[in-house]
Amino acid sequence: MDLSELERDNTGRCRLSSPVPAACHKEPCVLGVDEAGRGPVLGPMVYAICYCPLSHLADLEALKVADSKTLLESERERLFAKMEENRDFVGWALDVLSPNLISTSMLGRVKYNLNSLSHDTATGLIQYALDQGVNVTQVFVDTVGMPETYQARLQQSFPGIEVTVKAKADALYPVVSAASICAKVARDQAVKKWKFVEKLQDSDTDYGSGYPNDPKTKAWLKEHVEPVFGFPQFVRFSWRTAQTILEKEAEDVIWEDSTPEDQEGLRKITSYFLNEGSQARPRTSHRYFLERGLESATSL
Repeated sequence: MDLSELERDNTGRCRLSSPVPAACHKEPCVLGVDEAGRGPVLGPMVYAICYCPLSHLADLEALKVADSKTLLESERERLFAKMEENRDFVGWALDVLSPNLISTSMLGRVKYNLNSLSHDTATGLIQYALDQGVNVTQVFVDTVGMPETYQARLQQSFPGIEVTVKAKADALYPVVSAASICAKVARDQAVKKWKFVEKLQDSDTDYGSGYPNDPKTKAWLKEHVEPVFGFPQFVRFSWRTAQTILEKEAEDVIWEDSTPEDQEGLRKITSYFLNEGSQARPRTSHRYFLERGLESATSL
């Protein structure tokens, strides 16, 4: 999978896709939606769609696709390569959402939670397939939140398509299994090849699974928190695990433009990420802090 576009800029959102098979323009198609990396405190979340003509659904099943969580990395890579070999009837597209995008969305003044971000990303990918001319007639989605509510929302957005949303859809429907493989392969590669915009010297990339309860991940977070600038953008600083480390390890901050009343009592650095009451100040992105800090350091 070519992730060169993501490697050029991993601070926002990146969409990648395969060519649309000619048969998918002509024949009724089934489309599956799944994600990888929703829970980790490190790295991007990837949403993927996979689609094929209904007449080729048995051929997709014959590839032995399965829920990506039940497969070894080598098996996922092998199955994705098989899908690529069958581009005459299999197509896919994905959105890679950076940790920075996720956290800034969740901690903005107007709250945009992870479920809403997930729903909107899935909707956007389905619409993308339609815009590319894929003749989608059926959609199967692995649920986020209540499946009934999610299905009703998608059905309203796509009234001419039969929509099914279920828990564990990646284990029930081969086209969703295929989407889960695309998403997981992309996330695995993105994490392995991640380019730190902070240009960390001798950065340790042995950060474990990236999940909050992984001791190796927690140790990496503690080692890579900067007392003033916080975490690298590889970290979802909106996650409670990251916030707890910031509260313990980061310095208290006083803004130079604060009024004397604002400076009564130091506030923790996380207060500038969270809207804690009416006195909370607008949050500036981590990248801004880091770049300004580096500029100041080089001018000394």
